[in-house]
Amino acid sequence: MSENNMAIAQTKSARNALSDPIEIAKFWKNRGRNESLHVSLSEYEGHPLVNVRIYTTGTDGIDRPTPKGVAMGIRKLPELAKAINAALDKARELGLIDEAEHD
Repeated sequence: MSENNMAIAQTKSARNALSDPIEIAKFWKNRGRNESLHVSLSEYEGHPLVNVRIYTTGTDGIDRPTPKGVAMGIRKLPELAKAINAALDKARELGLIDEAEHD
């Protein structure tokens, strides 16, 4: 298979993998208000996205997305990860994070 055909096959495989959103992480933002943060990979109009969004849990126990959050092209993911890691490093440097709490 040529390199071009392999790239096309990988792209089709990635699109099939995102036919349903893939949840990467979920954690409480504000338990008292039933708000959680969800990180997922998804697709919109054929474009792969990384989605970081606030969800609210209804009285029925179902998480529903809110307009609060960001979805961006997957190509921005390395830049986002770099920014998050820089914020983590700075928070550690400033003593804002107690490492014992997060082990």
